[in-house]
Formats: sequence, structure tokens, C-alpha cells
Amino acid sequence: MDAVRVALLREVLAGTEWPSAARGFARTLRSSVVPRGGGLLLVGTEVYEPWHMAAHLVDESTWSGLPQLRPTLVRHRVDPDDPVHLAAGLGRIETAGRGETLLVVAPERPGGGLLERVHDARRAGATVLTLDGGDAEVRGLAHEALTVAAGAEVDLDTVQHLVSAAAGENGAPAPRGRRTFRDRLSRLADQLTAPPPERW
Repeated sequence: MDAVRVALLREVLAGTEWPSAARGFARTLRSSVVPRGGGLLLVGTEVYEPWHMAAHLVDESTWSGLPQLRPTLVRHRVDPDDPVHLAAGLGRIETAGRGETLLVVAPERPGGGLLERVHDARRAGATVLTLDGGDAEVRGLAHEALTVAAGAEVDLDTVQHLVSAAAGENGAPAPRGRRTFRDRLSRLADQLTAPPPERW
């Protein structure tokens, strides 16, 4: 989703909690990966792999100049002929520890021993963040959680767009103080879609 579409989405959701909630969660994500530089692991459930979130974070990592935002997508099933960037299985979570961040995207309660692995990674010092559908056990593992409950104005996919875009916007400035075209476009879109100032 490009900067203009994200700005329009924020305009549609103005007056709801979601734009500010996504920005707050993105700040937590960014602050957990940037100082430590230990890596970002992204995992979903057996039936929901967060492909789009992974792709958006790769883009945001490139555009914002924050390589730490580039996630390793951890998958429940890995085939021997999968390319290297898609070959991280659940065993990768078992090796996670201090300095690493684990982002769990779980619209429903995960099975397959994922929660136990996440719990062990947290005990080993990893920071655990969740984008979830409201499962109490998933939320209980998180240092920070953003929940999209059934019946919310948005779905989990939409919130992932908001979070990944905000994570990139909160990033470091481009090298030598120059703003990228994407930065300028995003700022212009935000200005064009901002509500008029209140007059007293």
C-alpha cells in the first residue's frame, strides 16, 4: 500500500482509535529493533502467514533507511526447495533471545506449539509483540499488544498496513538530511487529507 493510500485510509479512520493505536504500536516496534539491532522475527499461525506484513516491512525498511525493520518470516511449514528467505521454520524461534524482537500476527489462537516457543523466547530475553484477534493467551505473552477484536471498524490486514507504514515513517531521516520522494509524498498526502484547523 503506497503512501497516498495509507493517508486516505487514515482519513477514513479519523475519529477512531486506529491511526494513533497503530502509530503507538509502530513506535514500540521500531524502538525494540533499532537500538538492539538483533533482528526482527515475524510469525503467524498455522493457517495465517503474514506475507503482506513481511513485504511491507521490507519496503519500509528500505525506504526509511532502517535495515532492522526487515523481518525474517518464520513459517510453520518449510519445504526443502524453498528459497533461503522463506526457509526459517519454527525452530528459529527456539534460538531467539536477548536483543531480538518477535512479532506474532495471530487472528486466532495458534496451534503447533507456537505459544510455548514464544514463551520460551520471551524467557530467554526476546521482546514479544503481538497483533492479535483478542486471544487472552496470545496477549498474555506480549510485552506490547495491539488487538483487533471481532466487530472492530477495521480488520487485522488493515491494521498491519497502518503499523508497517507508521514504522517506516518513524524511521531515521534519509542520509545527509535529504528526504526521499516517498517521504515528501507521504507528507504532502497527510497535509492534503488533514482536517481544517478549528476556528475559535
